Amino acid sequence: MTKTHEIPTVNGVELAGIRNRNERRVAEIMPELLTEEYQDFIFDPLDIQDIYALTLNLLPARYVQSGTIVLSNKLSEYEIKGKMRIAVERVLENPTRAENQEG
Repeated sequence: MTKTHEIPTVNGVELAGIRNRNERRVAEIMPELLTEEYQDFIFDPLDIQDIYALTLNLLPARYVQSGTIVLSNKLSEYEIKGKMRIAVERVLENPTRAENQEG
């Protein structure tokens, strides 16, 4: 299920096409890291979302728009995996699963 986030225009200029280049890279790297290094854990959908969001928050933003000249300032896979490990450990230490919440 894909959800789109509506971003308002500014002075008639469309901003929805601006993206953080790290989003795709984190999503592509995450399955491999979780399978190889955390195979003993079962992550629920909220865990995966938390790990994804926290990893992105730990990385410097790399926003681009279509037609932009991108100078190579790409983060290494090693750097991304390092931040992702930090995110996984935080999620494991502070689960947000429904069964752990008191109601």
